[in-house]
Amino acid sequence: MTSRTLSGALALAAGASIALAAPAGSAYASPPGTKDVTAVLFEWNFASVARECTSTLGPNGYGYVQVSPPAEHIQGAQWWTSYQPVSYRIAGRLGDAGAFRNMVDTCHAAGVKVVADTVVNHMSAGSGTGTGGSSYTKYDYPGLYSSFDFDDCTATISDYTNRANVQNCELVTLADLDTGEEYVRSAIAGYMNSLLGYGVDGFRIDAAKHIPAADLAHIKSRLDNPSVYWKQEAIFGSGEAVQPSEYTGNGDVQEFRYAFDLKRVFTNENLAYLKNYGEGWGYMNSSVAGVFVDNHDTERNGSTLSYKDNATYTLANVFMLAYPYGAPDINSGYEFTDHDAGPPNGGAVSACWQSGWKCQHAWPEIMRMVAFRNATRGAAVTDWWDNGGDAIAFGRGAKGFVAINHESSGLSRTYQTSLAAGTYCNVQNNTTVTVDGSGRFTATLGAHTALAIYAGKSSC
Repeated sequence: MTSRTLSGALALAAGASIALAAPAGSAYASPPGTKDVTAVLFEWNFASVARECTSTLGPNGYGYVQVSPPAEHIQGAQWWTSYQPVSYRIAGRLGDAGAFRNMVDTCHAAGVKVVADTVVNHMSAGSGTGTGGSSYTKYDYPGLYSSFDFDDCTATISDYTNRANVQNCELVTLADLDTGEEYVRSAIAGYMNSLLGYGVDGFRIDAAKHIPAADLAHIKSRLDNPSVYWKQEAIFGSGEAVQPSEYTGNGDVQEFRYAFDLKRVFTNENLAYLKNYGEGWGYMNSSVAGVFVDNHDTERNGSTLSYKDNATYTLANVFMLAYPYGAPDINSGYEFTDHDAGPPNGGAVSACWQSGWKCQHAWPEIMRMVAFRNATRGAAVTDWWDNGGDAIAFGRGAKGFVAINHESSGLSRTYQTSLAAGTYCNVQNNTTVTVDGSGRFTATLGAHTALAIYAGKSSC
């Protein structure tokens, strides 16, 4: 949920938590295991996620799938209703507890771990009956919370230079939980422990910026697995009272500046500037950074690229997956003209590229880069080349090489790599590339296309 740009009166879908400095360490952010790419299947129902884990995510090397919030929420067709919980039962639009458990088990069987988007900063903004039949009013959620469990400030957040205003007042009129209270911490930990009981492997903490980092640390310490993977949402704001760097002690933090700057570079500047992308641009340490080209909020508010940017969007995702900074999320949602519109067919995905489902995680140029990323893991950037403009190329040591031509015309040249001699498959278009004994190959790239080859992939 976003803390400032809203899609409609109560579009609550982003949080506020990014991260900055972190101790030097691994060159990769911390999702455990050897596969760090997450497919974010935004508003897919659990049965559809389960099928996708088996058919696409597992076979193509995705390490994680992130599912939308599973808790019971307010009724309504809009996507943001998922971000207004009214109880902690698994009884939302996307499926019940049985469907959730089956999804987790099925994804695990396919080798894919599960991250749950988790809304714990707030409850709802109104009154009514939830998607699972629970009655509620703002500040009163029978059997869970009463008015004593919410912060005293009932005004809407208005001053991001004031810490108390950001963390104690209401995000877009949503009832703000007092996470400093023992009972509230216990209830939130109980909810997260219930998800762990279903086999969940990690959490995205929505609106983390609006929760004191110390409160989140207390909650995490109460989990059955206190070292479980956490990815916190916090949007960087220069001069703001709450900074993303405060949250890196709890886990990864989403680096929004990465996505914001990527849009600017790909649309208005030169790809050549990306040579030292990441820490070189003042971002948080790679080992705690969650990165993305877009997410469900930013594709709607225009602050990042989106599927509507076509080849530019594709190439930005290719770059993100090829370049060794942070842990990448691939946003996979649906077409929209109405920014509030909920998922087609209530979240049921019968097939990709039908009924408005965009399935960016399965676009061939993006999907095939997941295997490239897995194969090149741990190798630094080598053999960088650029034309000073929008054509770049770089290697990942002896493990792989990528070239991106974002110019308006084709490009033919000979590239120097650190690859062994041999034949490689260009996974961007399933053609072969021959590298000679000096590590060189010659290729022609059409306008707004890419090339990617890696060791171990010799045939297409």
